[in-house]
Amino acid sequence: MVSRYGGGVIAVASSSPDQLSPVAPPAIKSRARRRNLVVLVVVALSVAALLAQGLLSSLNYFKTVDEALAQRHLLGTKEIRLEGLVAPHTISRTSSGASFFLTGSQGRVFVVAHGTPPQLFRASIPVVVVGHFLSSTSDSFDGTQIMVKHSSTYIAKHPKRVKAPNGSVR
Repeated sequence: MVSRYGGGVIAVASSSPDQLSPVAPPAIKSRARRRNLVVLVVVALSVAALLAQGLLSSLNYFKTVDEALAQRHLLGTKEIRLEGLVAPHTISRTSSGASFFLTGSQGRVFVVAHGTPPQLFRASIPVVVVGHFLSSTSDSFDGTQIMVKHSSTYIAKHPKRVKAPNGSVR
């Protein structure tokens, strides 16, 4: 429909239902499409990196006494799980828990554990203590939890980890 207004011609859309048709959406420019793709790739890589970091850090459940002593300067006072053999004749019950020495094949760490030790806790058994070193140069470990492995399959699977310093297998 064409209308004349002040000497000019203006095209006016008809309002009849016969002439209504859907309008196609504007085409997405390739620059916007590329930007969206880059953002999607960055987000996917970020999620993958976070998942990989989480999975890799959970693979190493604990550090042995020897590993922890060798990496003390890197560990500092960060909380770790420390695995070792409870040295014979070193357990002392304290008002806040127990103190004892954990031994590895080459070193030993003095542990002050807070809280009640598990019932199976005794000398000459492998344990994992959750806690941290007092400093990056300290041989003393401040523990908050003692975990005792009581399954005979542990010794079968990890015989080198449960050898006492005198060479006997527990």
